[in-house]
This record gives sequence, C-alpha cells and structure tokens, in this order.
Amino acid sequence: MSKETKTFLSAFLDYQDYAKARHKKQGFETHIRNFKLHILPYFKDVNDLNQLQTKDIIDWQNTILEKDYSNSFNSNLFYTLSSFIEYCVLCGYMDKNVIREVKNFKKKIENKDYKVYNIWQFRWFRLHLDNYIHKQFFNFMFFYGTRPSETMAIRFCDIEVFLIHIQNNIERRGNRALDTPKNQSSIRTLRMSILTKIRIWKLKHIYLKSYGTFSDNYFVFGGQKPLSTSTIDRHKKKACKKAHLFEITQHQFRHSYATRMIHKNKAIDIVSRSMGHSKVSTTCDVYLHQEKRMTSIHFPRFFL
Repeated sequence: MSKETKTFLSAFLDYQDYAKARHKKQGFETHIRNFKLHILPYFKDVNDLNQLQTKDIIDWQNTILEKDYSNSFNSNLFYTLSSFIEYCVLCGYMDKNVIREVKNFKKKIENKDYKVYNIWQFRWFRLHLDNYIHKQFFNFMFFYGTRPSETMAIRFCDIEVFLIHIQNNIERRGNRALDTPKNQSSIRTLRMSILTKIRIWKLKHIYLKSYGTFSDNYFVFGGQKPLSTSTIDRHKKKACKKAHLFEITQHQFRHSYATRMIHKNKAIDIVSRSMGHSKVSTTCDVYLHQEKRMTSIHFPRFFL
C-alpha cells in the first residue's frame, strides 16, 4: 500500500497547532505571520512534501536575499522554515530533512543607525515632556535598562519596598494584555533608588486623585490601562521637536542605559543581568562593540 502524500499547505495547517503549544502568544503570532508572508507563497503549490529538494530551499533563500532584509530577520525566517520541516519529518510527512544540508543565510555587513542619549541629552529631552507619567516611563528605561514592553507591564503589585520585580511583558498587538517574559533571564528584580521610589509614590497619588480610588493592579506607567506605544511615540516625537534634539526609538532608551553603564566601566555581567539578557555574549556583541565606536555615534553631541 502506497504512502499517502501530504501537501505543503495541509501540513502547514497541522503545524500551526504544534507551534502554538510551543511558543509564547506573541512569538507564535510573529512566527506564523512570517510563515504566511515569506514562506507559504513560495511553497504553497508543492503537492507532495517528499518532492522537496535541497535546491528548492536554496532557491527560496535566493528570493529572500533579493528583498534585502536584515541579518536577524533572515535568520528568523530560516529558523521558521527549519522548524516546519523538522515537524514534517517527525510526523512522517517527509522522509528526509532537506533543510539540514543547507546553511543559514550568509550574514551581510550591516551599518545600523545606533543612536543613544547621554545623561545631558536625556535630561534636555525630559524637560520638554509635558506629561509626568510619560517622563517617568522614559526615566525608568533610561536609568534601569528595561525593555519598553516590560516597562509598560510593571504594576504596583510588582513593587516591594525598594525592589521592583520585572516579570511580565505587554502584548504589542491585540488587547495589550499581560504576557509572559521574553525569556527566563528576563524575570529579574531591580533595586530602586530613593528618587525612583518617590516618583512612583507620586504616580500612585496621581491615579488616586484621577480615579478616586486605587488598586495595586494599576499599571505604574498608565494607571488602569498601560500606556500605548503610539501615544508614547507621539509625545516623544513632540518633545524631540521642541528640544531640537535628534529622535531615538523607545528601545534606544534601553540602549542608552547600556552604553552609559559600559562607558562608566560597569562590569559587563552586571549590565547583562540588569537588562535581562540570557547570555553575557549578547550584551558584549551589541553594546561592547558600540562602545568602541563611541566617537562616531550621537553620544557626545548635544544638538543636531
């Protein structure tokens, strides 16, 4: 009796349940979206998975390379397709793992626009923010190096005297519910300064006055609801324009923290733990490299 053939499309429909159980919600949505946009259109007409050859994978890679995506995005796409093919072999849909013989995308030279604020630039930026809540949001990322989604997710119940527990993310899309951290290393506890404690105490009283009530489940930066990314970006852009200061992304406030700490000769392993990196090598690759070219980035300059 001949073995039943499996189409690429039908296998993908099965694969979604498998992937959903093995990814965080946000990661799963990105994983499947990338599959639908950049993998499925190329392979959707494959009617027998066992007909897939190594050359088909290489040809797909060539079409992706023509689009000039970043190294990290190409690597994520390769991982996505690899996971799917491994699943197909595991389920018996394919006899051979044809992607195993193919190497990941070759990395190209990237000149990333790495911009950060030094302490004086940050204070000048902060001076032009009109909203106290927004000021404290940026304060926290700049002085503690948290990710934007982690900062948005902090609630008053995460605070214990002078300790603040980083243990959640806010979903970037959808209803922006609390999500699990990026990785196990992202779950960490940071020690707050007295000044930060006072600022958070003031935020608590702002919400109490605004709502007429208070709950420990309120978000430190937002109150009953977390701040939205679009609102933060709008006020950030406005402040930069008023200050005549170059604009950086929300995530680059976190970069600013790391660059400033390394510039102050803070031990790299301490910086790595405070930022929630899973490996010290991640901190070294991203920030130590940038420290060597400090004179070529926007760090020493005040205005642009």
